[in-house]
Amino acid sequence: MTLRIPKRRRRGPPALPEPRDGAPLQIVPMRRSHVRGVTAIEERVFPRPWSPALYLSELASPSTRAYFVALVDDVVVGYAGSMLVAGECHITTVGVAPEWHRRGVGRRLFYRLVREVRGRGAHALTLEVRMSNTGAQELYRTFGFVPAGVRKNYYPEVNEDGLVMWAYDVDTPEYEARLDAIGKRINASLGRDG
Repeated sequence: MTLRIPKRRRRGPPALPEPRDGAPLQIVPMRRSHVRGVTAIEERVFPRPWSPALYLSELASPSTRAYFVALVDDVVVGYAGSMLVAGECHITTVGVAPEWHRRGVGRRLFYRLVREVRGRGAHALTLEVRMSNTGAQELYRTFGFVPAGVRKNYYPEVNEDGLVMWAYDVDTPEYEARLDAIGKRINASLGRDG
């Protein structure tokens, strides 16, 4: 008699919770267990998504990487990450599930990420953003980013240039005051948009 062991089925990420006012949103460090949820969003919002292996590789370098997820009901609804080298921080990715856009998720993730890298000694921040993504550009301007150049066809999968943005002197008291003001606006909005 042969014992048959059923094959273990791979589970997909949990279903996203419906957006709702006042939803309890947590921002926590990304863990391996979050990668499935992160890549499910990644595949929906980016034409050339990162693989789970790439995220696991990033998480394996905690001294130079910082990654956070936004959770609602313990389900990933957004994420952000960065690489810090010699006092300069490159924001590597920011993604929010489309259902959760315009609900403060990206702002709260970005705030937590910037606080983290400043605490690790960042004095400047940089990123690239699609030229057509004016909503993201406005968010980054709130955090003191200014346009610094254009990378031609940086996003070849959509045939679009990338706008290079920088925020300088993020280790100063003036920038700390900017972050404090952003934090107050976030806290004031928690009752309205979760």
